[in-house]
Amino acid sequence: MACTTILVGKNASYDGSTLVARNEDSGASGFMPKKMVVVKKEEQPKKYVSVISKVEIELPDNPMQYTAVPNGVKHEGLWACCGVNELNISMSATETIASNERVLGADPLVKGGIGEEDIVTITLPYIKSARDGVLRLGNLLEKYGTYEMNGIAFQDENEIWWLETIGGHHWIAKRVPDDEYVVMPNQLGIDNFDLDDAFGEQKEHLCSSDLKEFITKYHLDLRMEDEEFNPRHAFGTNTDADHVYNTPRAWVIQRYFNRNSNTWDGMYADFRPDSDDIPWSRTPERKITVEDVKYVLSHHFQGTPYDPYMKHGDTSSKGSFRPIGINRNNVLELVQIRPYMPEEIKAIQWMAFGSNVFNSFIPFYVNVDSIPEYFTNTTGQATTNNFYWTNRIIAALADSNFSQTASHIERYQIKVLSKGNELLNKYDALYNKENSKELSTKANEEIAEMVKEQTDDLLNKVLLTVSLNMKNGFARSDA
Repeated sequence: MACTTILVGKNASYDGSTLVARNEDSGASGFMPKKMVVVKKEEQPKKYVSVISKVEIELPDNPMQYTAVPNGVKHEGLWACCGVNELNISMSATETIASNERVLGADPLVKGGIGEEDIVTITLPYIKSARDGVLRLGNLLEKYGTYEMNGIAFQDENEIWWLETIGGHHWIAKRVPDDEYVVMPNQLGIDNFDLDDAFGEQKEHLCSSDLKEFITKYHLDLRMEDEEFNPRHAFGTNTDADHVYNTPRAWVIQRYFNRNSNTWDGMYADFRPDSDDIPWSRTPERKITVEDVKYVLSHHFQGTPYDPYMKHGDTSSKGSFRPIGINRNNVLELVQIRPYMPEEIKAIQWMAFGSNVFNSFIPFYVNVDSIPEYFTNTTGQATTNNFYWTNRIIAALADSNFSQTASHIERYQIKVLSKGNELLNKYDALYNKENSKELSTKANEEIAEMVKEQTDDLLNKVLLTVSLNMKNGFARSDA
């Protein structure tokens, strides 16, 4: 899937939480409706069979309950996307990336291997830490292989690890520095890797068991003398398509979080939208909030010459690059693991469905047995009875009347996010007096009711505005 991922270390976030967020985007030919569910232990299969590759995997007999965000239409499998298990361990899968031809010739992709459809289901219910997630998935990749290139995030309250697949069976993983953030836009991103650590103490780096021999045998190390090993050079791509589709997204997000650290615009910019050396991770100029993550993962290059909605000044460059907030966003999820809260409510899963330019973030407690119906009843049928399709309809209406509907969208986003935080604060406080799963369920129901009311109200306002601007309108009326 086309996606954009952000990883925020605990010392780079506003409250000491680890933050992992990702847009799952459909391919260019259409959209995939999504929903949020709880997968109970008894619902987890003993033997997993992939719909796409047909691979069969025997699973451990001790799964944990977990949340997931599967497809609303299952003809291509579950695509569980992301979630949190009983131990507050989270993963997000996957960010589609690419390897170069030398890698793919040395370790070809495996037609009957595992892929994005499978990875959350065969991994998340069985892991007890972020590092544990890397090791389990790494073993599965080495055993079964993969038919596609992917990046996967693993998260607990202390650590975030990022794993990148290399060819059919190889992989690397790196721990995100606690005081830094990472942006991943559909390309192999890790730009320095300590092989000595990966084959030694393994403090910050992990990899497939024969990676050193693989690199040497196929002459993949491109560094000059005294340079650090750069996986982006060794395993990744550097194509014209990257400069239109991928690197501009990293550029605009780092431009937001480090606006004063570098020159981002003009002839003498340190980094441009087509730069190949934008860092994988860096320290932000200020601590990063949930609202920041929502904003940048909804970005359409506003404030730059590349905004597709630009109407004034020189518009010759508008729409030049692939936006982050694109029409085919399926879902945006952010898992926030709060170290200062009780175990039962430590993890919050923030959700937004549809095109991010026009939606808002919704928080959910994850230690529950069910999710409100407004977020679970998604199918392939367009309707206003669930959050996904209502947001999709709003976006389709508002896009062609962007400037006229922008104020409605902005007020909605502020109100929903503000009220969501208010309800979190309310139920966090209540939980310290009455710690029960029923209270978390009640909180989620109240949040869902609020969201439905506000989203229906937004739809009414956008529909009226767009209807008044129809081409067959006429100023004179009979009244």
